[in-house]
Amino acid sequence: MSQFKNKTVLITGGAAGIGKTTADKFLQEGATVEIWDFNEDAAKNQIKIWEEEGFSVSFQKVNVADVNQVEKAMSGLIDRHGKIDVLVNNAGITKDGTLLKMEKDQWQAVIDVNLSGVYYCGRAAAKLMAEQGSGVILNASSVVAHNGNFGQSNYVASKSGVIGMTKTWAKELGRKGVRVNAVAPGFINTSMVDTVPEKVLDSLKEKTPLGRLGEPEDIAEAYLFLASDKAAFITGTVLNVDGGLIF
Repeated sequence: MSQFKNKTVLITGGAAGIGKTTADKFLQEGATVEIWDFNEDAAKNQIKIWEEEGFSVSFQKVNVADVNQVEKAMSGLIDRHGKIDVLVNNAGITKDGTLLKMEKDQWQAVIDVNLSGVYYCGRAAAKLMAEQGSGVILNASSVVAHNGNFGQSNYVASKSGVIGMTKTWAKELGRKGVRVNAVAPGFINTSMVDTVPEKVLDSLKEKTPLGRLGEPEDIAEAYLFLASDKAAFITGTVLNVDGGLIF
């Protein structure tokens, strides 16, 4: 398959989890892929695996919460690849705590990565895409953005903000040939749920009509579709990939 041949795809947080699986999918479809991640060791180990599979993936260590690092890394990407066709704004963190217990540092760290980081990367990519007259920006939101979630004021605020930015950017960039959409995953089998008690996970499965947690492949396929020409008339939308989860 080669529906993304000659396309350059940037995936933030691409060294593991959903980001890594999303990179897998784009590579299999012929894309040129670059990943940005703060975990240099994980990224280098994953790149070795891709090389063994016959893929070449470029990597830059980037803290997406640092606008200077983002802009420098985007310049590096353009120096290497000449253009950017797809940005998957996947990088994200959690630092949970109830409202009465959450410290300022917990709040700010999540907002900096999950919201400001999406803004910094989106702005850097949008400038180039607008000049090209084409491009796709895909932002990671979450099912909790719609419903809230106990102990996650910071995470929910960031993911709700991502939806607002997505809809705004779609309006601003559409006439420049750039589509912008968001994916709102439910609870997915990644390291982010490792700390969730088994009883809670069982409860979530019971509340999900499909009766299971999601897999990284479920989200990666959604990104692949929204980035493709099959979604050429879709912009400003939020695609829930949550198995029908009912809070």
